[in-house]
Amino acid sequence: MFQLFTTLPETQVKNISPVTLAFVGDAVYTLYVREKLVAEHDFSTGTLQKLSSSTVSAHGQNELLEKILPLLTEDELAIFKRGRNAKKPTRSKSATVAEYNNSTGFEALLGYLYLTGKYERLEGLLSGN
Repeated sequence: MFQLFTTLPETQVKNISPVTLAFVGDAVYTLYVREKLVAEHDFSTGTLQKLSSSTVSAHGQNELLEKILPLLTEDELAIFKRGRNAKKPTRSKSATVAEYNNSTGFEALLGYLYLTGKYERLEGLLSGN
């Protein structure tokens, strides 16, 4: 039976497609942003959704990425670049190609950190530290 917060060996995670890592990372980032909004504000769900959408967007992710890029280790940077350079089945309608590619790399990094159980590092990067 599968359990929530199951970690995988780093060697196994590094062999997962970067687009698949981004699939997981997107969910991780969305949950992080939603939890943070709910903890800090008493807004209606409609307002929370609008705030969440703007932060989780490719443009919003790209803004955070610019802040944390200098903080990445060599391994993390390699995962980001694999995600950024991966062939994606879709294109963004509301972001530039560079923002969309960077957001995929960002999400791949988050997926990698989550699946390997590096939760403290994940929290540190998401909080900008």
